[in-house]
Amino acid sequence: MNGDLIINGKDAWTTWGVRMGNGFLDSIDGFNEMKNYIENESRLEHGKRVITDNAKVASREITLQFTIEGSSESDYRTKKKFFQKELEKGAVNIKVPTLGNEVYKLVFLGKSISYGLSPDRCFGRVSSKFCEPNPTDRSE
Repeated sequence: MNGDLIINGKDAWTTWGVRMGNGFLDSIDGFNEMKNYIENESRLEHGKRVITDNAKVASREITLQFTIEGSSESDYRTKKKFFQKELEKGAVNIKVPTLGNEVYKLVFLGKSISYGLSPDRCFGRVSSKFCEPNPTDRSE
C-alpha cells in the first residue's frame, strides 16, 4: 500500500487513504493515440498519399478510478476533502513505481465524475476524466 501510488510527490495512501481503483493501471498505462497524418487525394493519382514522416502523438483523455478509505466517518470525510482539493489544483503528477520511473503529467478535468460511498461512510470510490497534454513527456 505505501508507495504504490505517488500523487504530486505525496504517498497517496499515507496522505489521503487513496489507492488505485478498478482499471487504473490499464487506463494510465494504455497506448497513445496518434495525430492525423497528412493526406493528399488527387484526381490525377489512384488512392491517396499519406505522409507518415514526422508522426506525432496526440494528447489523450483517460478516466481514472480511486478508492478512499478512512478509519472512521470523520477520518474519511477529512481525507476525501483534502484529496479533492489536491485534484482541484489542476496539475496532477502521478507516479506508479511498479510501472517504472515515468511521471504521468495530467490535468484534472473534473468531468464525467462518478462517486460511491459505502453504507458505513468510511470507504468511497471516485472516478473522473484527466487529460495528458503530452504523453511523450513523462520525465521526472
